[in-house]
Amino acid sequence: MLTGRQRNIRLACACIALGAVLLGNWPQAGRADEWKDGPDTYNRVCSYCHETGVGPKITGRHLPAAYVQAIVRNGYKAMPAFRPSEIDDRILGELAQYMSNTEDQ
Repeated sequence: MLTGRQRNIRLACACIALGAVLLGNWPQAGRADEWKDGPDTYNRVCSYCHETGVGPKITGRHLPAAYVQAIVRNGYKAMPAFRPSEIDDRILGELAQYMSNTEDQ
């Protein structure tokens, strides 16, 4: 369980990250055709929050692919939604499979 202070720190980090995305100073998804595969997309987009403690650790959790796809498309709390023009369905499917099959790193 997070303390009030920890929750506030996470909220502040999420707000800073979201502000940076909106201002264009943070790596963000671009054209849907610029991603190689699921691991490339994870390393270039997801890891900025999910490997730095801003967002929860998502590798090694064997999250269902359908769940990953729903969260990426619709967003959740501080997690922004990514449109098909940013991450296309093929790459999203590969990303979801990668996330479902990764072992804890």
